[in-house]
Amino acid sequence: MNESEQVAGISAARAYEGLHVPAMFLEWAGPMLEVIALRPGERFLDVACGTGVLAREASARVGESGRVTGLDLDPGMLVVAAELAPAVIWKQGSAEALPFPEGSFDAVACQFGLMFFPDPVATLREMARVLAPGGRIGVAVWDRLEHSPVYPRIVDLLEKNAGPEAAEALRAPFGLGDREKLETLFAEAGFESVTVETRMGTAHFPSLRSLMEAELRGWLPVMGVVLEEARIRHILTEAEKALGDFVTADGAFVFDTSAHLVTAGYSI
Repeated sequence: MNESEQVAGISAARAYEGLHVPAMFLEWAGPMLEVIALRPGERFLDVACGTGVLAREASARVGESGRVTGLDLDPGMLVVAAELAPAVIWKQGSAEALPFPEGSFDAVACQFGLMFFPDPVATLREMARVLAPGGRIGVAVWDRLEHSPVYPRIVDLLEKNAGPEAAEALRAPFGLGDREKLETLFAEAGFESVTVETRMGTAHFPSLRSLMEAELRGWLPVMGVVLEEARIRHILTEAEKALGDFVTADGAFVFDTSAHLVTAGYSI
């Protein structure tokens, strides 16, 4: 990776942290740690940690006697994560070949990352491998795209105005929204007693523009799709027509979200 690519990666990660995290991801960190019952003094691994919202919350829960590690493949995400929480151990690596010995952690979680791995079954097996006896595993994924009141419209908007690659980048986060598909993946990985709980949340962006900026300048570059400025401006204008009904009286952009929280035992 050259210097310009590094700068672009860090810039995309900062946009992701500043726009997406407070609006969509922060509210799920607490529920994710609750379902795995994270306790003070424990060793916790956040797989596909991004800029570290879950790891930061975990660090507060395990306290000084515990240890939190965040792992991600994207170096830009890790740069931003380390700036925000230097006490957490940040490590670059693949979720499909975790660089840790067996039994290294008391709890392992992956919040909104499993859908992006080429081999999610291998990832789940690796999460189990590094888990200590009696440990807990948790995974969060978004519900099906069609269950979102907003994102089908944005996908359609991108399809028409930016092309199929941009649209597919926005479909990707919803790739494991089918509960049966999700349960099948866990079964193939050797898990038993799988529990899938669907919970509702609320995304709260300061404005419609801030949501679209988050997608166009934050998420799409993370997924390798960079749009020219003129196209971004055009899409922002079109979004006002397509999504204006979700704008509140005070100008905020608020909509319901739905996610599956999965916990499971392991039999292999």
